[in-house]
Amino acid sequence: MWVIIEKFKAWSDNDGNIENSFTKKELLANVTLYWLTQTIHSSIRMYHEISNNPLKFGKDDFVKTPVGFAMFPKEIPVPPRDYIEKGFNIVHWTKMPKGGHFAALEQPKLLADDMIRFFINLK
Repeated sequence: MWVIIEKFKAWSDNDGNIENSFTKKELLANVTLYWLTQTIHSSIRMYHEISNNPLKFGKDDFVKTPVGFAMFPKEIPVPPRDYIEKGFNIVHWTKMPKGGHFAALEQPKLLADDMIRFFINLK
């Protein structure tokens, strides 16, 4: 279970103190969810698969559906925007002022407001 807490600390915008981003109750709830449902392995499999098969775009791999992207400063590394745009129709890109990998928990208002702007601008 410590691996989960370590990821919350390493992948969040917390200035070295995990409790700057999450309460003890939020951390305990997340650890308990993985433990009771026995889903830690399936939750980390995606990261293993991505490390074995990095994002590559073939000739006909472009996704035409409009895509919004919120870039949080403490997110785990992602490819540069110009590379992502080779495969996705990026119509909305926001460089967030704070937050990390767990943006919905760390910065719910920033994320929600950005999602609303994305959908409003699709009209």
